[in-house]
Amino acid sequence: MTRTKKDPIRPLTNSERGALERLARSQTAPAASVARARALLAVSAGSSYTEAAHLVGRAVGDSIAEWVTRFNQVGLAAVEPRRSGAPPPVLYGPAERERILTEFRRSPDRKRDGTATWSLTTLQRALRRAPDGLPNVSTYTIWVALHEADISWQRDRPWCHTGAAARKRKRGEVEVHDPDASAKKA
Repeated sequence: MTRTKKDPIRPLTNSERGALERLARSQTAPAASVARARALLAVSAGSSYTEAAHLVGRAVGDSIAEWVTRFNQVGLAAVEPRRSGAPPPVLYGPAERERILTEFRRSPDRKRDGTATWSLTTLQRALRRAPDGLPNVSTYTIWVALHEADISWQRDRPWCHTGAAARKRKRGEVEVHDPDASAKKA
């Protein structure tokens, strides 16, 4: 004999029953939503929480009891899984994207930034160190901001001239030219 349910499922409306049945048969819906719909239908048909749990591959009926309680409170929204306990994702708005672009357009300082040309990592480092910067920005976020601004890294990065390189020698810095640079480039 089973215990009496603390919060039994309320009677389903025709539209709720139809939506749950469609979801329970769905091949493309998220598996968590399908399992919740199948469990709710089983409980509404008279199955115990434990039986419904076994039907959807759960060992105990505690989670089914929580799903039923949530269904009684919010209706069909209960079949959609809620966010996990992970911290919410950081979303950057237009002001932050503009800050990334402003930093990108600035010429890097060799001493302060440690580079003569920006890469995603050096740009990330500069943005994280700046007092008005973005302390948690990722290289992917920077790449997305540049991509949205139609900046192609290959097209817009200030590369050195092909075949010319500055070399340090005893008598100072000397520019060295490779006469075969154009042949090697092709």
